[in-house]
Amino acid sequence: MSTDDGLPPLREVIATHGISARKNLGQNFLFDLNLTGKIARAAGPLADYTIIEVGPGPGGLTRALLMEGAKKVVAIERDERVLPILNEIKAAYPGRVEVICDDATRVDYHKLVNGPVKIIANLPYNIATVLLVNWLSVQQWPPFFESATLMFQREVAMRIVSEPGSKVYGRLSVLSQWRTQAKKLFDVPAQAFTPPPKVTSSIVQIIPDHKPQFECNIQSLEAVAKAAFGQRRKMLRSSLKAVFADPQTILENCDIEPTMRAEQLGVSDFCRLSQEL
Repeated sequence: MSTDDGLPPLREVIATHGISARKNLGQNFLFDLNLTGKIARAAGPLADYTIIEVGPGPGGLTRALLMEGAKKVVAIERDERVLPILNEIKAAYPGRVEVICDDATRVDYHKLVNGPVKIIANLPYNIATVLLVNWLSVQQWPPFFESATLMFQREVAMRIVSEPGSKVYGRLSVLSQWRTQAKKLFDVPAQAFTPPPKVTSSIVQIIPDHKPQFECNIQSLEAVAKAAFGQRRKMLRSSLKAVFADPQTILENCDIEPTMRAEQLGVSDFCRLSQEL
């Protein structure tokens, strides 16, 4: 991919506008267009898709998405300081960029676009998990997006894709794997960012299953998983007292050993428990 889109280098752009990343907004800027291009290509063909990008910052990934042929990029950014930069990108790609200044956790994504959608984003660290849970918890399924290629802190990425028995297997693993196929694609070192975070980041791709493998109610599933993993060192007959009056009997009805702990259960087990709830 060519890194020459006719716009100034990103470091020059933010120097011109006097912008630096803000910790309270979870910002870490990516300036390497080769790396942002790799992220864009990891999402697959873009030509027929509207891309939703959350937290574009000065637009490093935005530019890569456009250079990789995205039909349109809808960039959702709450930091008003970078809006002039994003508008410069918008002017360079007429009709292909929409900039929305809003809190991404409050946006109604179903009303945002028509046609096929992919989410591709270097998510702000402070809202990344909240956004993912929001996208996974919608009643309407399949959801508004065909795939989501997202950057998380590596610790969060591993929680999304981990299997039962892992120390990091938890509520996020269950919610992600009930309705989607999730896999970690590659890591991004801290040195790639400005300023460098204290952790490694990872790119995760999430593809919704049109029909989840196991029937259950999302609110019930969340409640059971939250109770079970909220006291993960306890046996299920104790930890599930938060949601069941008689967890011992419920567990036996579901053919689950009451002395097991949360990380020993598969997604199907959690779904059976949620049906009881």
